[in-house]
Amino acid sequence: MSVRMSKERTKRKFSQEFKENAVQLCLARSTTVRQIAAELGVTEKILHRWKREMATAQLMKTQFAPGSGHPRDEELDVLRKENKKLKADVEFLKKAAAYFAQHTQ
Repeated sequence: MSVRMSKERTKRKFSQEFKENAVQLCLARSTTVRQIAAELGVTEKILHRWKREMATAQLMKTQFAPGSGHPRDEELDVLRKENKKLKADVEFLKKAAAYFAQHTQ
């Protein structure tokens, strides 16, 4: 009986500078993304994603690769917090309206 052990993949982290340099290589060289990815030891998929994220960051005038995740994640967190606060405000106003409706009769 043989037991198969799966390889656990660990997520590699790349610095902002590495990502920027990798994208600049893609833009400056006349070689393919596949070749550059192989030279850098990353997948084509990640290199294409970095190119797309850099273009988005330039359009939105935000920082490219500020940390882990996408640039839109920070904005999404801010909007979620604001939404939570607004929902709490609405609940408070409903309770206040009910209280004053009871006591004005």
